[in-house]
Amino acid sequence: MTSSRLPGKVLMPAMGKPMLEHLIDRLSRVLSIDKIVVATTINDSDQAIVDFSQALGVPVFRGSENDVMARVIGAGEFFDADVVVEITGDCPIIDPDIVEQVIRMHAYHDTSYVSNVQVRSYPDGMDVQVFSLEMLMQSAAMTRDELDREHVSLHIRNNPEIFSHVHLVAPPSLHYPELGLTLDEVDDYKLLVKIIEELAPIDPLFSCQDVLSLLARNPDWIRINKNVIRKGDV
Repeated sequence: MTSSRLPGKVLMPAMGKPMLEHLIDRLSRVLSIDKIVVATTINDSDQAIVDFSQALGVPVFRGSENDVMARVIGAGEFFDADVVVEITGDCPIIDPDIVEQVIRMHAYHDTSYVSNVQVRSYPDGMDVQVFSLEMLMQSAAMTRDELDREHVSLHIRNNPEIFSHVHLVAPPSLHYPELGLTLDEVDDYKLLVKIIEELAPIDPLFSCQDVLSLLARNPDWIRINKNVIRKGDV
């Protein structure tokens, strides 16, 4: 709720539902996910997220604002997780099929870490990272660096000689890494609301391909958030 660029962004509405609810609805359709947990902070300002999530029947774990690695580990331990599927809260229109594909890649490969993040190919906002809780705990035991602790998988990503990687790369039809479909600033919100209002009445679980097709028909929409500067992967 204390986002520096767009405070309260995850509870901002689109078609009568907060962005966080759009995200939860999509993740609830991912076949391989056993439990969805909202991992937020212990800050008083995030009580609104706790109240909203609990009203939806979604369990919540609260932890450090800055040591996000410890927060994710704490959530995993508390809910007895084996594998963690990490999705950031600012990806409200993430494609459930892409999430499922990354999970299956992790299940079928003998590897520590699978994502579509390390090799940028999908639009920003379709980001999925999958790793075992055991691997994350091993990584956490090896680093106290503030950036590593803030960016949960950074230590894993920066040490491929220790933690093996597999990367999902977008097919040509979905290759659009410069497109921002994440919720960072107010212009992102304007674009996401237009996309949701156009596509959700037809199919609430519209795909990444549906979004790209919509933008191809309305190329002026892309200009709405083209000036937003992304922080990028650390």
